[in-house]
Amino acid sequence: MRTEVALAGAAPIAPIGAHPLLVLLLQLGALLTLAVLLGRLAVKLGWPAVAGELCAGVLVGPSVLGSLSPALSGWLFPHNVEQVHLLDAVGQLGVMLLVGVSGSHLDFALVRKQGATAARVSSAGLVLPLALGVGLGLLLPASLLAPHSDRTTFAAFLGVAMCVSAIPVIAKTLLDMNLLHRDIGQLTMTAGMLDDAVGWLLLSVVTAMATTGVTAGTVVHSVVALAVVVLAAVLAARLLVGPLYRWAERNGGTGTVVGTTAVLVLLSAAGTQALGLEPIFGAFVCGVTVTATGAVGPLQLAPLRTVTLSVLAPVYIASAGLRMDLTALARPSVALMALTALLVAVLGKFGGAYLGARASRLGRWEALALGAGMNARGVVQVVIAMVGLRLGVLDSATYTVVVLVAVATSLMAPPLLRTAMSRIDQTPLEQHRRTAQFGPTVPESQTV
Repeated sequence: MRTEVALAGAAPIAPIGAHPLLVLLLQLGALLTLAVLLGRLAVKLGWPAVAGELCAGVLVGPSVLGSLSPALSGWLFPHNVEQVHLLDAVGQLGVMLLVGVSGSHLDFALVRKQGATAARVSSAGLVLPLALGVGLGLLLPASLLAPHSDRTTFAAFLGVAMCVSAIPVIAKTLLDMNLLHRDIGQLTMTAGMLDDAVGWLLLSVVTAMATTGVTAGTVVHSVVALAVVVLAAVLAARLLVGPLYRWAERNGGTGTVVGTTAVLVLLSAAGTQALGLEPIFGAFVCGVTVTATGAVGPLQLAPLRTVTLSVLAPVYIASAGLRMDLTALARPSVALMALTALLVAVLGKFGGAYLGARASRLGRWEALALGAGMNARGVVQVVIAMVGLRLGVLDSATYTVVVLVAVATSLMAPPLLRTAMSRIDQTPLEQHRRTAQFGPTVPESQTV
């Protein structure tokens, strides 16, 4: 009773302060300006916009701005936990909606038809880079390990970092290049979803190795959490999604449909976060579930897609480079590790996905396109690197190496995809899928 009285009489929490708000607005303005400008430049040079957006954060991070003007860098991007978290919160909103929108573009009939192929591609693209990454971690000199880091844990962590894909960057690249409606684009997203599910499961095991130790309970909890997500998606598809969207259509039309979709994506992300899985996984499963029911089509979600791809996603992708410090590469040992890690990452993921595709009797160019798409690590590897830094498994130098691999593999994907897909004829079914997703014309922001 006394607690209730105390709470009732407590002063309201003050809103965000004037200076933190000013810094946040300037951060968002600077990142979005650079992301838009460099994104347009990338398009003119024949790259998708995501390539320029990834470089935006590197320019205003410690690698460039921090070296040229430490005072300005320290004022605009201060090493202040609360300020950093404000920017991260905006970025997280963008990536959840990006992944949810991307999931809503999956052709579920094609997914069911090619599920076995996606599983083979995903399996080969997981096992080979995982083994190579663990091997690299075991062979690296002790001087490159973080202080007090256990080599076995470091090797396992590096293996997980090498084997993941990045649904957000893959999705943004495929959307930018107008390839998400292609069969290979659909297959890449499906295999990427399987990769991420297993990758987050492995990350939970490695995290336990670095903290409490691996137990049967840790592994069982992760597996059960995945099963709960799948069961919840099936139940929602059968009982909730259809009636909810019929209500949205009757009460506000497109605006309410868009708002409903955003709510579902965010709540699904919160659900997987609460279960100990990554929120990105929940957002993607939500998008797939919404599409699978047929309750709403991609054209109805066009306003949400436009805002997400044009504003929110570029801010998130640009912010990924802010923690990256390329000056660490001045040390020869770190530079050599970076080159070796990049080679291992490309051989493992690209090679594994290519072999999995060829084992599924896909053509050479289709296998190359799959390998190129799956090779993009992007922000997911950045997230994993941040986990490693927080746990003390990585130091600043090894963190920079892992993030550099993420950025480099993401930038490699577009030209390889363009080369391979130019040699694969578009089928009438793919053209029909494109029209269903975007209408009779393709938006300018999503042309190759």
